[in-house]
Amino acid sequence: MAKPAKSAGVSLRNPQRTRERILAAALKEFAAKGFAGARVDLIARRAAINKRMLYHYFGDKEGLFKAVLRLKISQRQAWAETLSGDPAETLSFWFSAACKDMDWVRMLEWEALQQNGKVIDEKERFDTVARGLKRIRQRQARGLVSSELDPRQIMLTMRSLTMFPAAFPQLTRLITGRSIQDPVFQKERTDFLRQIASVFRPATGDRAKTNSIASS
Repeated sequence: MAKPAKSAGVSLRNPQRTRERILAAALKEFAAKGFAGARVDLIARRAAINKRMLYHYFGDKEGLFKAVLRLKISQRQAWAETLSGDPAETLSFWFSAACKDMDWVRMLEWEALQQNGKVIDEKERFDTVARGLKRIRQRQARGLVSSELDPRQIMLTMRSLTMFPAAFPQLTRLITGRSIQDPVFQKERTDFLRQIASVFRPATGDRAKTNSIASS
């Protein structure tokens, strides 16, 4: 019993580090079992705290799930703001991000399987999507992305192209003969995404016209 008390004391002195540990442990548990199957006591154990401390910071399991979602989404929002908007860069970046963070992809897959259409923190996530669609429209206005394509379909297709191998690693291996973590596969996929990026760009004439309008 002395060990949990010591952990709690450390947690109180370092609230930010404690939150980070809890969120990291929660991501692992939600990725492994989904929201319905995740156990708060296992998350607390992985984070080296007691359950009371977890409830103190996040309220309940749904509050913890929301916190993980918001953390991961805010990270991705920050990354998105740094991208130039060129489709080749966008596709290769998000594919690399999916390969490096397969727990996030698995967590989304569990959500699709378990929630029966319900989306936790739906309003916040709608707002995030709206910001992403706004960025796409801005890139269309700048002549980086074809204005003939529906921004919603662009977003959905780009996510499909970049996340599918991580979401279905068994199909990736069956089709390509390589694991998603194989550097050879990752290079081949990145090269392919850079090639297919031309589909999202405006035709040369349309791009020149857009640039002319923007500079006038």
